[in-house]
Amino acid sequence: MTTHSQKRLGILVGGGPAPGINSVIGAATIRGLLSGCEVLGIRDGFKWIMEGDIDHVTPLTIDAVSRIHFRGGSYIGISRANPTKDEHNLETSVISLLRLNIDKLITIGGDDTAFSAFRLEERSEGRIRVVHVPKTIDNDLDLPNNMCTFGYQTARHIGVEIVKNLMVDAKTTSRWYFVITMGRKAGHLALGIGKAAGATLTLIPEEWSGHVQLTRVVDTLIGAIVKRLAGGRPDGVAVLAEGLVEGMDASDVKAIAGLERDAHDNLRIAEIDFGEILKTKVQAGLKRYGIKATIAAKNIGYELRCADPIPFDMEYTRDLGYCAAKVLDEGGGGIMVTMQEATFHPIPLGAMIDPTTGRTRVRMVDINSERYKIARRYMIRLRRDDFDDPHELAKFAATAGISLDDFRRDFGTLIDDEPPPIHLFRN
Repeated sequence: MTTHSQKRLGILVGGGPAPGINSVIGAATIRGLLSGCEVLGIRDGFKWIMEGDIDHVTPLTIDAVSRIHFRGGSYIGISRANPTKDEHNLETSVISLLRLNIDKLITIGGDDTAFSAFRLEERSEGRIRVVHVPKTIDNDLDLPNNMCTFGYQTARHIGVEIVKNLMVDAKTTSRWYFVITMGRKAGHLALGIGKAAGATLTLIPEEWSGHVQLTRVVDTLIGAIVKRLAGGRPDGVAVLAEGLVEGMDASDVKAIAGLERDAHDNLRIAEIDFGEILKTKVQAGLKRYGIKATIAAKNIGYELRCADPIPFDMEYTRDLGYCAAKVLDEGGGGIMVTMQEATFHPIPLGAMIDPTTGRTRVRMVDINSERYKIARRYMIRLRRDDFDDPHELAKFAATAGISLDDFRRDFGTLIDDEPPPIHLFRN
């Protein structure tokens, strides 16, 4: 590829898709071009440039990007290629960008891409200024004031529509659905979907201290089904974060042991049919109590990632894209762009690194927050006050066909980690 001396702005996207990527690309491109800077889209994230291949680039123009903010996906592709696993790949990425006359770079991605952006600017030693735009439907980047990452609100919106339809089908056909949502480390997406849709219950990895125990997940679901049956309902929808698998021991779910890992050393959770495993184990557990339930497992995730963004994410991401290009035009860099209370707030890339792990910090669901505690109060699952009410407990035991003592023995430990009661008004 022929290059010239004019310095350029590069844009690349890493990780998995999220609604709003194209809005960032479009806004950043327009701002960059209006500032007199040529803009290049680096195709497929770090995949090619970390190998020294500089031919996979797309010159970006205003005509080309002016309407892409309405659409999902990524106009310049995406990949999970990780230049930080090998120092040679990291150095080659820097050299490739310099060969393209790129001295300003916008990276769009989640925690892994944020870490790559941090390391790349560090390695460039001032030759390339980098600004990162936080993206992930998992909502697990540690942004201040609980601000969501872009793509999350659209993914939740689409997820709620899917779960809403499944709830109608569940009631119509007297069955249960186990809905597995994306959320590798944190349960934000599962909780957001389950709470907004009014799902029967939602399970997230943050509920468990230490390792998630498969038997407790199964028993929690069985307890919910028994409680629901005792109330006269044979149907329900449970929303479960895929991160439950990430938190388990490999010995707990044998299928995990042979799973491959991606370029960032994350388990390829999509390759394990967690919903079917739970379905089989829950049905076997219910059989011990003489209960037969029709259960269907449903994975949702890929349907959410490339959806057209809702207006919130379109506006949010256009702001982020503008600010990213504007910071670079003004000589800044080494930051992650955030919008807090409608105001631009930069966060130094280094401030995002957890000193303990050396990786980008991950934001987990705060199970001590009112947001989570309220969600728990609306779930149909065994609770502490169920065991304090002899009448209710007798109904559940009768539904399971066992004695009160046996019911306490089989399910009593499920309330050990229940959050304390909510008290909003204190004298």
